[in-house]
Amino acid sequence: MNRSTFFLAITALFATGTSLRADDGIKAVKIKTSAVCEMCKERIERNLAFEKGVKEANLDVAAKVVTIKYNPKKTDVTKLKANIVKTGYDADDVTADPAGYAKLPSCCKKDSKMMNQ
Repeated sequence: MNRSTFFLAITALFATGTSLRADDGIKAVKIKTSAVCEMCKERIERNLAFEKGVKEANLDVAAKVVTIKYNPKKTDVTKLKANIVKTGYDADDVTADPAGYAKLPSCCKKDSKMMNQ
């Protein structure tokens, strides 16, 4: 095998391996939250980052929706919602944990927007 054929074969192997790993079965889910401010965004994203299997979390404060990319072999939507609920926020139809909610700063509480108007 000449040198150029060898390098072509190696390149093809790396390209195939990379394209197979790019998918890795990563899923994405959107969860409606009760977040109201940038502090909420920081808190939710930070806590989700420590959840096993979470690759990325991004909260859109205006829409109150967190988009989470995760490995379904390591976690699932129920666990992701439980993480958000434990942090003190609603997650879709699951109500915030009272103990977590009590620890939130006043600006992060659901009715804080009404108080600030």
